[in-house]
Amino acid sequence: MTASDPIPSSDALVLHSADARGVHVLTLNQPKAFNVLSEAVLTELQHRLDRIAANPSARVLVIAAEGRAFCAGHDLKQMKANPRLDYYQQLFGQCSRMMVSLLKLPIPVIARVQGVAAAAGCQLVAQCDLAVAAEGVRFGVNGIDVGLFCGTPSVPLVRNMQPKQAMEMLLTGGFITAAEARARGLINRVVVPEQLDAAVEDMVQAILSKPRAAIAIGKELFYRQRELGIEAAYQLANQSMACNMMYDVAQEGVQAFIDKREPAWRKAG
Repeated sequence: MTASDPIPSSDALVLHSADARGVHVLTLNQPKAFNVLSEAVLTELQHRLDRIAANPSARVLVIAAEGRAFCAGHDLKQMKANPRLDYYQQLFGQCSRMMVSLLKLPIPVIARVQGVAAAAGCQLVAQCDLAVAAEGVRFGVNGIDVGLFCGTPSVPLVRNMQPKQAMEMLLTGGFITAAEARARGLINRVVVPEQLDAAVEDMVQAILSKPRAAIAIGKELFYRQRELGIEAAYQLANQSMACNMMYDVAQEGVQAFIDKREPAWRKAG
C-alpha cells in the first residue's frame, strides 16, 4: 500500500494490505454474504487493481477472502432488482474488465481459496495466474441451476481445463472437489486448511526470488501467445525473449551461471 492510500477499516468491502516486500493482499470482506461480487465490490476491486498496476514496487498480489466462502459469485438479489438489459450489460462488462485487469497486471496473482468458489467466484480463481486451495473446497459454475449459463466464467475456465471437463461443469452445475480441481488444472496446490497460508507464502517467496522485469515480460507473453496460431506465437516469443535478454537482470543471470555463482539481482536492478 502506498503512503497516500487510506488505512482500510475492518468493515471495508475489500481489505487491502501490502508489506515491505511488495506483496499485496486484497481480501473480500463480506463473509456473511459469502463474499458476493456486488457492483460496489467490483468497483472497489477495480480501484485497488488500478493502484497496484501503477505501483512499480508491487511484486505479487494475493486474492483472499474472509469467512467460510471464498466467493459465491454475483449478487443475485441485486441482479433481480434491476431487470434491464442495459443494467446486465453494464454489470457483466464491469466484472469482465476487472478480470482482464488481473490478466494485465505485470505481477503474478495468486488465489488463496477456502470454503466454496461458485460461478463468478470460480471465474475469479480461474482468472488468477496461480491458485492454492484448502482441502474441502468446492468449485462450481452453477448459474445453470437458476437458468443462467455461466458465460463469462466459461472464458477463463476453458483456458484452465479441457473443454469437455469445463462443459460438464457449465451444463450440469455440478461442483468438483479441490483434488479434482487440481487434477483438471484449475488450481496448483491442495493443502490442509491449517497450511493454506504457509503454502501461499511458499509460492510468494519463490516468485520474489526471481527478477520482477523478467516475470512481467513473461506473464504478458504467456497470455498473448496462447491466443495465437503456432507460427505467430513463436514469432512473438522470439521477440519477447530477445528483448528479455537485453535486460540487466538477464545479462547478470547468465553471467552468474557461467561464473557458477548466485546472481546479484539487486546489483543488476
